[in-house]
Formats: sequence, structure tokens, C-alpha cells
Amino acid sequence: MKPLLFLCIAITTLAASYEPTWSTIPPKRVIQYSDTNGAALVKAVEALMPGDKLELAAGTYSVERMWDIGVSGTADAPIWIVAAKDAQVIITRPDDKQNVLNVGQAGPVKFLCLRGIELTGGSHGLRLGHCLDVWIDGCHIHHTNQVCLSANSADTQRLFLTRNHIHHGAGHAEGMYLGANNGDHIMSESVIALNHIHDCRGDQGDGIEVKQGSWGNLIAENHVHDTNYPCITVYGTAGKPVNIIERNLCYNSADNVMQVQGEAIVRNNVLINGAGAGFSSTDHQGKTLNLQVIHNTILNSAHAFRGGSWNGREGMILANNILYSRDANALHYANGNAGVISSGNVIFGDGPKDGCVKGRGFEDLPGITTRNVSGAVAP
Repeated sequence: MKPLLFLCIAITTLAASYEPTWSTIPPKRVIQYSDTNGAALVKAVEALMPGDKLELAAGTYSVERMWDIGVSGTADAPIWIVAAKDAQVIITRPDDKQNVLNVGQAGPVKFLCLRGIELTGGSHGLRLGHCLDVWIDGCHIHHTNQVCLSANSADTQRLFLTRNHIHHGAGHAEGMYLGANNGDHIMSESVIALNHIHDCRGDQGDGIEVKQGSWGNLIAENHVHDTNYPCITVYGTAGKPVNIIERNLCYNSADNVMQVQGEAIVRNNVLINGAGAGFSSTDHQGKTLNLQVIHNTILNSAHAFRGGSWNGREGMILANNILYSRDANALHYANGNAGVISSGNVIFGDGPKDGCVKGRGFEDLPGITTRNVSGAVAP
């Protein structure tokens, strides 16, 4: 039995792979900016040219108008808008009639990086529109009146959402809302990695939600906890290349800890303590199919794993997972599990035994107690 090996694999860091290919290109011109007048800041950003780096001095910049960044760099001359070294740069607005900041709502924006900026207040904190090769890195987005970060109003491609701290949205309250319902807008070939997202409550409150039809995305090494809806929710790709969901640490959800419809590889995640299942999968805006759930550690007081529509579906694999339930099923298939490839799973709790060996209980995982999977405490 190798529960500790699984857990170590799940938190391995490979941060270098999460940055765009243009991340190391030096700026052609550095502009040091310190005027905290919001209207002046908007004009300064509008004047940026490919290769410019705008360094913002510490301060609170309040922008009263609807602000939509529309400037683009190029593959060999990106535009950078960043906080100066060690500076706390806060961008806000006086009400929630508009989002704090929009990018690409009026037209395409490419090769732009926002880094180290704090966004708070407004409706959405940051809304990405027609964005291609846009990098949001190390930003702090919090206490908004709707979603903290959204990319659901236009198709997006090659977004890089990395190392952001996101928390305490309101309204629907998602930390990240990516793509739109029923594939109306699609995010593709993007990276969502190394973010810390928490306290997503409101009416819904997923930590990270990737909508139907979005494809070819990597969702990796995020730390997501204390959410009203699942910490991570991912729909299907409508036949396009699968999404990869790996090495995330998720815990304390008032719903399922992680919910994935299908057309994905879900591997090396640690999922702890949901009011629903630790991991759940069922039809939703599309059918569950082509789903690999492998090498995950899932610990819960309710069901550890719940497959709502796995029976007779194409490409369903459940292998080499630790699936421990304190009070319910380690494995729960609502409609059966015909055709599921099940192998190498270590389980504690009730459920089908094919492809499984029985663990002894939570004593197999030093440092994890029954309190971790029934209360608000997690490693």
C-alpha cells in the first residue's frame, strides 16, 4: 500500500512549465509611473506601445469610468503593466456599476501581462474579453461584488492565470469563471496554475469553474479551499482535446470537492472534505465520457468517489487512486459501472471491489485525521 507516495506526487511543483513562451523577453522601454489619479492612469495605459513596461508606484488608483484595456504587444515585444518592486498597487472604483478592470471587451488584446496588482471592489474584479496570449500573474483580486475573475464574454485562447491570490467575491462569487454556459464562449489552450483561491461563497461560489466546450486547458497546482460550490468544476470539451487537471490541493467545500463532467485527465490531486462527494462526475450540458481519474488521493466523510453516469460510457478509467470515506462509500456508481476500467485503487468504505484493494483506514495517512474530513481543518 502506497498512500504516502500518492500524496507526494500530488504536490510536486513544476512551475517553469506554466509561463508563456514570451515570458523572458525584456522590455524595450521601462516607464516608472506614480500619478495615482485614476483618469491619468487610464490614459497612460492607452499610450503604451509594444515592448513597453509600465511600472506602477505604490498607491491606490481609483478609476470612476468603465475601464477596458485595449492595447496589445507582439510575440517579440509584449506589453507589461506591473507593480514596482515591493510596491502595493491597488486599483479600485467607487461603486459596483462597472467592473474594476476589463481587458479586451471592445476588441482583441494580445501579448499583455498584468503582474502584482491588487484589484478590489467593483462588480467583477477583472473581466477578460477577446484575449489571446494574455498573462495575469501574481495579482490579488478580492472583495468584489460579483465574480473575482471572469473570462466568459468572448472566446479566449492561451490565457495564463498564474500565482494569483483570489478570495471573497459576492453574487455568484466564483473565484474564476472561465468560458460560458453551453459553449457560448470557449477558453482553449490556457494555463490556470499555482493560484490560491478561497472563501468563495455567495449564491454559487465555485473556486475555479471551466465551462462546457472549453478545451485543451491545464489546471494545475492550485490551492483551493472553503467554497460554496466545488473547489474546481470542469465541464466537457465537446469532442475537442481534453482538459488536464493535476496536482491541485482542494478542501472544505459545501458541495463536491471536485466535479468534472468528462473529456479530461484528472491525476495526482488531493481532495479532502466535501459535503457532497470528494470527486463527482455526471452528465451536465454534455455526456460524461473519455474521463481518466488516476493517482488521486480523495478523503471524505461522505462518498469519496461518485460516478453519476459512468455506466456503459466510452473511455472511463479509474486507476491507482486512494479513495477513503469515513461514513459512506469509497466508490458510488449511481447507474452502474459497466465498461469502466478499474485497477489499482486503494479503498476504505463501501462500493464495488473490482480493481480495488482494501485499506486499513485513515491511519494509513499519518497527519490526516477524521477531523480533517469532517470539519474545517485541512493540511
